[in-house]
Amino acid sequence: MTGDRVHRRTYAVDVAAPAGVVYGLIADTTQWPLFVPPSIHVERLDFDGIRDRFQMWVTANGTVKSWLSHRTLDAQAHRIDFHQEVPAGPATSLGGRWTVEAQGAAGSRLTLDHEFTVADDRPEDLSWVERATDTNSRAELARLKETAERWTSLDSLLLSFEESVRVKGPAELVYDFLCGIADWPGQVPHVSRADVAEVQPGVQLVRMETVSGPDPAQTTEEVRICFPHALRIVHKQTRTPLLLEAHTGEWSVIPDETGVTAVARHNVLLREEAVEAVLGRGAGIQDARRHVRELLGGQSATVLSLAKRHAESTIRTL
Repeated sequence: MTGDRVHRRTYAVDVAAPAGVVYGLIADTTQWPLFVPPSIHVERLDFDGIRDRFQMWVTANGTVKSWLSHRTLDAQAHRIDFHQEVPAGPATSLGGRWTVEAQGAAGSRLTLDHEFTVADDRPEDLSWVERATDTNSRAELARLKETAERWTSLDSLLLSFEESVRVKGPAELVYDFLCGIADWPGQVPHVSRADVAEVQPGVQLVRMETVSGPDPAQTTEEVRICFPHALRIVHKQTRTPLLLEAHTGEWSVIPDETGVTAVARHNVLLREEAVEAVLGRGAGIQDARRHVRELLGGQSATVLSLAKRHAESTIRTL
């Protein structure tokens, strides 16, 4: 911590789930974008089972922030200490602790402690950090509670899959098509509108309208983080269709000695209570899994085929 005044906040929630289940949810940062609403993406840099170091992107007070964090895990005590190595302004330091206390065999209490400093205790900066900490912490605890309490059926609600295509063309051209989402309307059949704002280099805020067969158009919102040197784009929907509790994914372009493989990967947490409302009376989780796999997989395959055509036809023209 710096020489500035240290501000502290504590948040807690009782969870009808075993302490080990709750601890498992907060221990794996790579799954946070699915289980923690403000979390957009976690890029793990180092992990040895006890020490966890990662770059994180989150939404805070309507903006996208990123910072480098370090955590120390104590699985036996169900405790995780964390601090930001490179804090996101206006905080000059931020750290804290997650603690899970067992309350009988089937219950637990999850506590999140924060402590932070702001340069010179500037009122406007202090207010910003307090508001972001309060809003995000309460959202995190509420969703973690809800997710943990469904732990017996959680595996059936989680779905991961990917589509891929081989391309005989430059990897950069494939990536350019995938990155240029503002140009998809008129090219990608299911995208009727895409409003894109690049709020900082490589960070896109997208409001998209899609159509699927006879169904009404759907509006979604997402944050996309672009890594042009790695030929990757990670994304998370911040406004999802009714059937999806959470949806994250990645576009990646992988060159090798014979060509390029373009891959679209999706990670989904289904909203169980919406299954019948979306798919009709009597529909179940397996129906929802098939529906999501076919819909998102088909849309991704279409985008990949168009990226392939873009790269291959451009190189022929040249």
